[in-house]
Amino acid sequence: MHDLFSTLSPSQLKAVEALEGSYLVLAGAGSGKTRVVTLRIINLIQQGISPSKILAVTFTNKATEEMRQRINQLCEQSVTICTFHSLGAAILRQSISALGYSPRFTIYDDDDTDKLLRSCLMELGYLDKKSHLKTIKYLISHEKNNLRSPNEISSETLKDLEPEVAEIFVKVYTHYQSKLKQYEAIDFDDLLYLPVKIWQQYPEILSYYQTRWPFVLIDEYQDTNPAQYLMANLLVANSRNIFVVGDPDQSIYSWRGADIKNILNFEKDYPGTSIICLDQNYRSTNHILNLANGLIRYNQNRYEKKLWSDLGEGEKAQLFTCEDDRQEADFVATKVASHFIEEQIPYREMVVFYRTNAQSRVFEDSLLNRQIPYVIIGGISFYQRREIKDILAFLRMAQSGSDYLSFLRTINLPKRGFGEASVERLRHHANLEGMAIIDYCRAFIHDLPLKNRCKLPAKLKSALVNYVVLIEELHAMSADYPIYELVKKAIEKSGYLDYLKEDKDTYLDRKENLDQLITKAIEWEQATPTPSLEFFLEELSLKSNLDELSLEKDRLNLMTIHNGKGLEFKVVFLVGLEEDLFPHINSKNSVQEIEEERRLCYVGITRAKKFLYLSHCHLRYLWGNLRRQTASRFLKEMDLSQITRISSSQKKINKIFSPCKPLLTPLKIEKISISSEKFSKGDQVKHGDFGIGEVKEVKEGSMGLTYKIQFENEKRLRTLVAKYANLIKHKFS
Repeated sequence: MHDLFSTLSPSQLKAVEALEGSYLVLAGAGSGKTRVVTLRIINLIQQGISPSKILAVTFTNKATEEMRQRINQLCEQSVTICTFHSLGAAILRQSISALGYSPRFTIYDDDDTDKLLRSCLMELGYLDKKSHLKTIKYLISHEKNNLRSPNEISSETLKDLEPEVAEIFVKVYTHYQSKLKQYEAIDFDDLLYLPVKIWQQYPEILSYYQTRWPFVLIDEYQDTNPAQYLMANLLVANSRNIFVVGDPDQSIYSWRGADIKNILNFEKDYPGTSIICLDQNYRSTNHILNLANGLIRYNQNRYEKKLWSDLGEGEKAQLFTCEDDRQEADFVATKVASHFIEEQIPYREMVVFYRTNAQSRVFEDSLLNRQIPYVIIGGISFYQRREIKDILAFLRMAQSGSDYLSFLRTINLPKRGFGEASVERLRHHANLEGMAIIDYCRAFIHDLPLKNRCKLPAKLKSALVNYVVLIEELHAMSADYPIYELVKKAIEKSGYLDYLKEDKDTYLDRKENLDQLITKAIEWEQATPTPSLEFFLEELSLKSNLDELSLEKDRLNLMTIHNGKGLEFKVVFLVGLEEDLFPHINSKNSVQEIEEERRLCYVGITRAKKFLYLSHCHLRYLWGNLRRQTASRFLKEMDLSQITRISSSQKKINKIFSPCKPLLTPLKIEKISISSEKFSKGDQVKHGDFGIGEVKEVKEGSMGLTYKIQFENEKRLRTLVAKYANLIKHKFS
């Protein structure tokens, strides 16, 4: 047994040999905490404690399985190791009858919950309030995780809600719980909520579990919510044998209900607690760790610790100051290819971390152009996101009325009452007539002669009229409007934003993605010699076709930092370090939320094993507009002695068209500036890509001052947004 412990550090060994009492193990990033928890369980068994008396609780099924396998390999004993939710399910199977439920209950998933809530709204006569369904679902989950039943909802809680939601919430919550019980079902939150209720109401049942598991170990304790906290507290109320592992500096899930106070107040909850600090890091080199240490010390709500490593000083972090987000993406793609080719670091050992999912788009473009395989972790590729595909489908209908799949996708956006049967009837009759679907619909609504006339109710015919008019308007605009204006018109005239507002929880994220689509259209049109809707849709279709890349097992990882917790990579890119983006604009009015944003940045830094790149931009498209950005306060808080600066003026970025080719071709970087000079009709101007032209029209558009220009080498007028075009007055020589 001692051979198992011989490679442990003194702090790790102290934690492993801990027996009775309460212990708080402050496990820094990369400090080997899973190994410590595993060996502590083995040591308990070696000390004569029955495996059946030990309970270990983790937060993910992956961690549970990893720990279980390690213990089985080392001592061939079976210990109860599970997630909090699995523990709750096991307790309820044995004890839920105390609450009048059947032990044969069904666990409802998200879809089941949505259907039941919709049914409750209908039964209560609140069908007109169905747009609040997601909000009500979130509130029920929040109240259960805070252990509040419907009759425990305070007037203070209701006061903070929208009036329409506050009016019905308690009734819907009550009816929902009643229906769950009637259907012999529980939802996911009940797996925590109901065991605590049972233990509070039936001391004899609680006593049974206290006797069953007198030794309790909990991993990632900083991520516990109120229900999980109380489950643990009740379970060890007699034995006081509780061993928790966690790190306040990595508490980043408050939006899921996690409460950092649970770990910060552990000593108060369990007087006499022994605190063990695991500060030796086995993952990263010291320049990376010193950078993380320097940043996190600005937080007040934490235990003091300083990570260190015996892996050497390593490379300093590199900070790249970019002109704009396209240059940032090109820089990242260049470095990825460089590490892949020159150092043979697999793509899967590298990651791009961003704060919000909408940031992925510009990186996807750059990686696709260079044929670098990538995978979006915990998210969907930008061009595969529902809202992007919806608006592109409207544009496809405007470009070609023959695209039946685009018709199918858009005919009920927003809802017009078309079911599968009515849509199929339209398709079938269009086929019989040998007509494109939109041509048939046009003939149908105008009562033109048709051999095969479809039968539709008057209400559906009226809805079809509105749809056809929309598509015809977009089609007419496609000949003259800039692409970005056409995208905006498709969003506006379809009423798509109102449709998105039906899901308040996702509205802002989806709107931000649509803003990015507008940005993409501006960038594409300014860089394309002969822009047209047809070519634009073709390019995006090619970008959307990731089938070939998905066959690659070795792919670059793209993800939000929240999805990176617990992972590690040889090469880490932490991008978008700017005010309002990181820290996020929604956190700026709260000290606690800024501290969580700083912890999130700390987590991103400490994922890096060998190479760390940080970046920020002077200009970035945010919320549909080009904005001047300020470097994140977090960059200003970092120790500059741990950083090597790279600026766009110092560094040329290589444009790699294939990662299989040498890095030979330098990409010229031109500084981007917002044009301030104004031009009039008839002025001769010069553009960096399109050459010399004459201003034919000047107008104020939705994106500001806009010019229509006839360039010498082009047959058609080109529309350019003044603030992005970087035009200069042409002087005749």
